[in-house]
Amino acid sequence: LPVPFFVLATQNPIELEGTYPLPEAQLDRFFFKALVPFPSETELLEIARRTTGNALPELHAIGDADAIVAAQRVAREVPIAEHVLRYAARLITATHPNRTELDSVRRYVRYGASPRGLQTLVLAGKVRALLEGRYNVAFDDLAAVAHPALRHRVFLQFEAEADAITTDHLIDEILEHAKKESPGS
Repeated sequence: LPVPFFVLATQNPIELEGTYPLPEAQLDRFFFKALVPFPSETELLEIARRTTGNALPELHAIGDADAIVAAQRVAREVPIAEHVLRYAARLITATHPNRTELDSVRRYVRYGASPRGLQTLVLAGKVRALLEGRYNVAFDDLAAVAHPALRHRVFLQFEAEADAITTDHLIDEILEHAKKESPGS
């Protein structure tokens, strides 16, 4: 495969035909899961205007593969203090029903996030720190990326769906609990 290698996948809403759930091991290989809400009426109108006429969008390259690899290298060089790294590890551990203090996680989670979830949380935190103009990872960076990094790595029991509990809800609880447990977070 070429370096860098990148895959972007979309998933239709569950109620539509053509969506096949991926196994947990395959989901874990996606860096982020972004949720895109249905467009507002104003946004729908703009989509129609931009895509149903005869004007083609002009695309211009803003970088190449070497620039992406260089940016990845820079992101990996961003330092993360040991206490912030421990905080990230505690967030991952808290997603596991047999290793958490949170009743909701014990009740609703079938499987927690894998070590790959920790890697994603840390790498995404490093990128966010850079985007915020800092060269060190803060607790807030990890909290800001926790939902897209973990929502597809925490697998819920059927009871969660019955009670309208989402992974985002549980990640919120984990972050809130971690904030109380970690001074400075």
